[in-house]
Amino acid sequence: MSKEEVKALVNKVLMDEFEKDEGELKETASLFDDLELDSLDGIDLIVALEKAVKGKLGRDVKIEEEKAKGLKTVGDIYTVVDQLVNK
Repeated sequence: MSKEEVKALVNKVLMDEFEKDEGELKETASLFDDLELDSLDGIDLIVALEKAVKGKLGRDVKIEEEKAKGLKTVGDIYTVVDQLVNK
């Protein structure tokens, strides 16, 4: 997947699952401060991203707990998903 496809996939998950507007989804946007997600949303986000990637690629992927804990911004999500899908 290209970086643009990864961004589109991540943005779609954030818009569909958390009712965020595309204008809010900047690489520097903080998941907790700017997008107002909480820790439970963080877990839901990981599950939704894994499902979305599986739907796109047809294979299971797992975002490791350590990587998940390091997700602070939308840009962090782009990077982790990009690494997962382009191993």
